[in-house]
Amino acid sequence: MKLLPYIINGISVGGQYALIAIGYTLVYGILRLINFAHGDVFMVAGLVMVYATASMPFYLALPLAILVTVILGFTIERVAYKPLRSAPRMSLMISAIGVSYLIQNLAFYITGGVPQPVTHPIPWISDQVMLLGVSTKRVTLITPVLTILLVLLLVYLINHTKIGMAMRAAAKDFETAQLMGIKINSVISMTFVIGSFLAAVGSMLYFTNYPSVAITSGGMPGLKAFVAAVFGGIGSIPGAVVGAFIIGLCEELIKGLGYTTFSDAFTFALLIVVLCVRPTGLFGEKVTDKV
Repeated sequence: MKLLPYIINGISVGGQYALIAIGYTLVYGILRLINFAHGDVFMVAGLVMVYATASMPFYLALPLAILVTVILGFTIERVAYKPLRSAPRMSLMISAIGVSYLIQNLAFYITGGVPQPVTHPIPWISDQVMLLGVSTKRVTLITPVLTILLVLLLVYLINHTKIGMAMRAAAKDFETAQLMGIKINSVISMTFVIGSFLAAVGSMLYFTNYPSVAITSGGMPGLKAFVAAVFGGIGSIPGAVVGAFIIGLCEELIKGLGYTTFSDAFTFALLIVVLCVRPTGLFGEKVTDKV
C-alpha cells in the first residue's frame, strides 16, 4: 500500500501538532487569549536543543532545553500578559504579536539568521526501523504513544488535583474564581508552564526529522497547531488532540497523492469549511455572553 508511509507519518505529525495545540487551547480556555508567541517558544526549544546537544551529554541537554523553554513561557506570561490582565483583549493580542517578533529577532541576533544544523540527533529515537515493510525513524512510532501518555497525564492533573480544579474554575468563570480566593496568577502561570513544557517535548520530536532549525521554523507548525485547536474546538483538550491528528493525517495523505503543493492550503481550507458548518469546532461548546 503506497499510502501507508504517509499514514504513519501523518499520525506522527499529528501528535507533534497536538503537543503544540494543547498550549493554545489551555491559554485560551482561561484567558481567552490567542498566544501568538507559542510557535516561537516551540522554535526556541529546538534552538536550545541544537546548542545544548552540541556541547553536553544528552541526559543534561534535553532537560536543559525543556527547562529553558518552560522559563521562557513563564517569563512571557509575567512580563507581557500579566500587566495587561484588565486591559482590552486587543491589547493582549498586540502584546502577543510583539512578543512573537521579539523572540524571532533575538533568535536572529543569536544565530545570525543562519539555520542551525541538527548535528547531534537524539540517539535511539532517530534510528531507522521497519514497520509493516516501511522504513521510518523510531521517533515516528514513539510520537503518538508519547503524545497520548502526556495527554492522559494532563487530563488526570486537570481532573484530580487542586491546581487542576483551580484551572477548571478559572476557565469556567474567571472573575468568580478570583472572588472565591483562587490564586489566579499562579493558575495562569501554571498554564503557561504546562503549555511550554509540551511545546518543548513536541519540538524535540519534530526537529528529529529535520536537518536544521531556523528562526521561522516555529511559524508553520505553530499556525497549524492553532488551526487544530480551533478545528477541534478551542478550549477543549480532546478537541485540540483530535483536530491535530486529523490535520496531520490529511496533510500527509495529500502529499502521498502527489499534491504536496496544496497540503498547507488544504489545512486552512478544511478549517474554513468546518467553521462554516460548526463555528465552535468539533468539540466546542456554545457560549452565551451575559449582558
